[in-house]
Amino acid sequence: MKSNVCKLLSTAAIAATISAGAAASTLEDVKAKGFVQCGVSTGVPGFSNADDKGNWTGIDVDACRAVASAIFGDAQKVKFTPLSAKERFTALQSGEIDILARNTTWTYTRDASLGLDFTAVNFYDGQGFMVRKDLGVKSAMDLDGATVCTEQGTTTELNMADFFRKNKLSYVPVVVQKADEALAAYDSGRCDVYTTDKSGLAAHRTKLADPSAHVILPETISKEPLGPVVRHGDNQWKDIVTWSMYVQVNAEEMDISSKNVAKIKSETNDPGIKRLLGVEGDMGAQLELPADWAYNIIANVGNYGEVFERNVGPSTPVDLPRGLNALWTEAGGIMYAPPVR
Repeated sequence: MKSNVCKLLSTAAIAATISAGAAASTLEDVKAKGFVQCGVSTGVPGFSNADDKGNWTGIDVDACRAVASAIFGDAQKVKFTPLSAKERFTALQSGEIDILARNTTWTYTRDASLGLDFTAVNFYDGQGFMVRKDLGVKSAMDLDGATVCTEQGTTTELNMADFFRKNKLSYVPVVVQKADEALAAYDSGRCDVYTTDKSGLAAHRTKLADPSAHVILPETISKEPLGPVVRHGDNQWKDIVTWSMYVQVNAEEMDISSKNVAKIKSETNDPGIKRLLGVEGDMGAQLELPADWAYNIIANVGNYGEVFERNVGPSTPVDLPRGLNALWTEAGGIMYAPPVR
């Protein structure tokens, strides 16, 4: 009897193993349907935002376009699913989306307990507070008794509670489901303060009737490393999403951009650049990608500096400095990528 039970258990284990092995990988699924399904925000200018014609732009949008370029050689082979903060992780866990690129903070709990993996940081950020200039508030330490609006299901709620508790300040939270609802509550005067990541404050301020009437306070109360997220267990897919970002950072280091990449590819004698652009080596095959996968990312989407400047840089309404997001070779920058070799 014991022997038969062991045989049954062994057979079941083998069947489970075969079934798991036969399951299609995310890359196979994406190739079969012909596009990447990308979960994004419901609208954060500079990160993921749709215009009135449904055209999506932003740093997070470009993260997904980079992956599409790596796989298909076409940055347009992406479909976008707008998600609230409350919906985002469930959508990824259930397989509704292939990548979550929604200005999402990498934390221990999210990485360890949700069945998800963070890939590479595409924006180093921190939480702050925005108030109306006419309140005369100069510091977050002056917010005792304030009513504070924020979005549900975010690290922002916890950071806000920690800040006020640590500094022995009282506050009244107004927590709503979507970022636009939080902004609308703040704009209508329902709360004195709006809090989220500082990049989000700068982005959402552009939506207000008079952006100049609002000020972002100087304090940064948290670390918010933002980046794309994938399901745990598919290491190949995680590597593809991660290295699609690293390619862009390496390209900026090497002074390769969308404008000069074709010329450099045809003329370079640099072994590192040849490997990056698929002229030499076997880099694409290691991820089951075409030899020119990295070239296509740079040609179609640009290097990291181009992505930053196009979406949130000083020439845009969001008007953010590079700061921590400058290359590690620049003063104050920590943006760094492993080498492609």
